[in-house]
Amino acid sequence: MKKLGMGGVLSVNLGGNQPPTFSIMEWKPKNAKNKKPYVLVGKGIVYDTGGLSLKPTPNSMDKMKCDMAGAAAVTGAMYAIAKANLPLYVVALVPATENRPGEDAYVPGDVITLHNGKTVEVLNTDAEGRLVLGDALSYAQDYKPELVIDLATLTGAAAAAIGSVGSVMMGTAEEKVKTELKQAGFNVHERLAEFPFWEEYGEMIKSDVADIKNVGGPEGGSITAGKFLEHFIDYPWIHIDIAGPAFLTSPDTYRGKGATAVGVRLLFEFFKNKV
Repeated sequence: MKKLGMGGVLSVNLGGNQPPTFSIMEWKPKNAKNKKPYVLVGKGIVYDTGGLSLKPTPNSMDKMKCDMAGAAAVTGAMYAIAKANLPLYVVALVPATENRPGEDAYVPGDVITLHNGKTVEVLNTDAEGRLVLGDALSYAQDYKPELVIDLATLTGAAAAAIGSVGSVMMGTAEEKVKTELKQAGFNVHERLAEFPFWEEYGEMIKSDVADIKNVGGPEGGSITAGKFLEHFIDYPWIHIDIAGPAFLTSPDTYRGKGATAVGVRLLFEFFKNKV
């Protein structure tokens, strides 16, 4: 990761004692129907204190063992795809670290450089998920992918907007692909609400001292996070913010208390329909 210049993952990791990891999973059967891979990217913050921008404990930090739900979802989806022997070429990328306020932790005001050379002004160390995803999304460019889908418990704003009954979606992929993914979501009751992705939201993360800053203003928080990620792609892409449904405090329909594995059924249904 140091040689690759993954400054997002490495910076977030500075406050912890455990080294970060970057896992690459590949399913490429000989009869794969697609030459260019589908790439899945999952946010793997294994525990999130918020860093020096410390979270409050009740109803926030106490649930942050679930901040790796995106990583878990793409790992589960890869297992299901391989188990079902789907004739598709699929790659999963998982950047993983904890986010802690140790003595060497990165601080608000730092300027860091991510994998593709973009500089980022850090204004809130609790907006760390987009930093690790930026490195992974940039790395995904090397695959020249057919489509990239990332899943992340990225923003409280997404949960505030639609609660735990669905996930927020946005991105640059064609409408046909978005429609297919939404339909897959309805089929397995992991519904997606598409948010606008207008250029004006990108203005909110412009920085005076770097290419971009890691937080926007108080409005449109889930979309400005998506606009941050857009700086690290050059391919068709969909971002899914699963902050609302990833972890529940009580059972809900078929979803039990705790981690829900949201995204696994959605992704498997989506890819199954491509066979």
